Amino acid sequence: MPSGRVHEAINLTVLGGGAAAYLAQGGSAEAPEALAFALAYLAGTFLLSPDLDLADKGVRAQRRWGVLGVLWKPYGWLFRHRGLSHTWVLGPLTRLGYLLGLLWGLGALLQGLALSLGVGFAPWLPSWPKEVWGYALLGYYLSQWLHLVADGIWPDHDLKRLRRPR
Repeated sequence: MPSGRVHEAINLTVLGGGAAAYLAQGGSAEAPEALAFALAYLAGTFLLSPDLDLADKGVRAQRRWGVLGVLWKPYGWLFRHRGLSHTWVLGPLTRLGYLLGLLWGLGALLQGLALSLGVGFAPWLPSWPKEVWGYALLGYYLSQWLHLVADGIWPDHDLKRLRRPR
């Protein structure tokens, strides 16, 4: 299986080729959709790798979170390596859900702290149009799928396992 560096090199090569093709077709680098796609793709490549299920072993994606990397250890306890976290639809969704749970917990903590100090606090979310969120989701999922393909996990991987006689 490829190392973390190889996964990142594959993803960056595909992103670079896609960006060149997009710009050659007259796409704008300043378009919100392009920016959302690229940022989500890079976040999926460097921060939300499918290998976060190895958080106990200190994978590259976990180390990139710095001191907050410890927050990904429970994710590694929840999912065995190359289990549900390495599926095509649910795997990326588990990491997004886990991240949203962390952000919700942080927001609740900050809101409670602000209330105890008598300061107003309202959690902030960008108010992007739905299309922009769609491009961000596409960029994130594409980065995850490239990782799975590099690991030799194709979309029908789980179906083949189900069809195999025991």
